[in-house]
Amino acid sequence: MENGNQNHYCVCISDGPQGSNEKAALLNEARWNEGDVIRVKFLEGDESLQDRVRQTAERWTEPGMANVQFQWVDEGDAEIRIAFEQGAGSWSYLGTVCRNIADPDPTMNYGWLTPDSDDAELNRVVMHEFGHALGLIHEHQNPEGGIQWNEPAVIADLSGPPNNWDEEQIRVNVLSHYPPGDVIATPVDADSIMMYPIPESWTLDGFSADLNEDVSSQDRDFIHQEYPGND
Repeated sequence: MENGNQNHYCVCISDGPQGSNEKAALLNEARWNEGDVIRVKFLEGDESLQDRVRQTAERWTEPGMANVQFQWVDEGDAEIRIAFEQGAGSWSYLGTVCRNIADPDPTMNYGWLTPDSDDAELNRVVMHEFGHALGLIHEHQNPEGGIQWNEPAVIADLSGPPNNWDEEQIRVNVLSHYPPGDVIATPVDADSIMMYPIPESWTLDGFSADLNEDVSSQDRDFIHQEYPGND
């Protein structure tokens, strides 16, 4: 990856509606129960795009993955409510935090997906955001990791387009780690769908990560371990 990173980065939100945008590891307080039925509703969007998002998200509940069920509803109450507000970034509340968000506010947004988005991009973004919806944090903020950040380079890149984040957003979404007691964590997985693409110029220890387009084997093992019973 070249210097001057131009990737869109998602935001995960671990607080309620008054909280700030926060930082494979699972946030303990955002965990669903095994076997939970999680209702999901689209607030807007092209029907063909909705269908593609739905089909992709269901991959998290396939045999060998998470023992939860997504129940797609057209009206009424829903824990996950999906918007497609362009220019507002792609983001999701973490796990059960969505229960604290008043209807009809969205709990997940796809700010750059359109009916013309190719399959690889849609898979990458949807699997990442639904990973957050199951309680997974950003992999680079895993406390088991020890990335030595080149902070000025990270701040310089992410403060410009297309993200235009301020320093606080950059710190809570990239540079900060979760306290070890707050998460269930395994060693950092550079191939995780929850990992940001990280150019080598952002680190002082040579660490880098690609733009991962799908769940890794460790993602699969971890989500099945934390939501067992879907064999």
